[in-house]
Amino acid sequence: MVPSSPPSERHLVLVGMMGSGKTSVGRLVARRLGRAFLDSDEQIEARTGRTVREIFEVDGEATFRALEADVLADALARPEAAVIAAAGGVVLDADNRRRLRDQATVVWLRADPEVLAARVRSGDHRPLLTHDPLAVLERMETARGPLYREVADHVVDTGGAPVDELVESVLEVAR
Repeated sequence: MVPSSPPSERHLVLVGMMGSGKTSVGRLVARRLGRAFLDSDEQIEARTGRTVREIFEVDGEATFRALEADVLADALARPEAAVIAAAGGVVLDADNRRRLRDQATVVWLRADPEVLAARVRSGDHRPLLTHDPLAVLERMETARGPLYREVADHVVDTGGAPVDELVESVLEVAR
């Protein structure tokens, strides 16, 4: 779909796997653009008063995905263009993919599973990476890669690039 407004007036949504840099890059891009920054995981935790890990453990992945969809819909409904770091699994839902295509400029921050595994550790906020992170990330990449590609207006390969280079690449898209 052709955007109805220029990129500078649309929400800028960063999608990608956990560890791809959505939050780090997104905060800096938002600051440079003078926009609000919203992180889906942080929004979910603020709404529920629980960590992502607790939601997964107590309520299950389906509940988390429903919260993820609600947070995305609310973020995209904001009248002022924001920079949004979407939760990694946001693309698993067809309605979320439609919203992203229709309401935002989407940048996929892409990295190989080996790079992601080196960046992430199985901490409190990574409930899906409790065992063999590389194998899990490889399966996720296989399942999600085509979905990220489907919604992405632009792809930025994060590889080993420093954050400031990634910020500049994303800013080129946003302007």
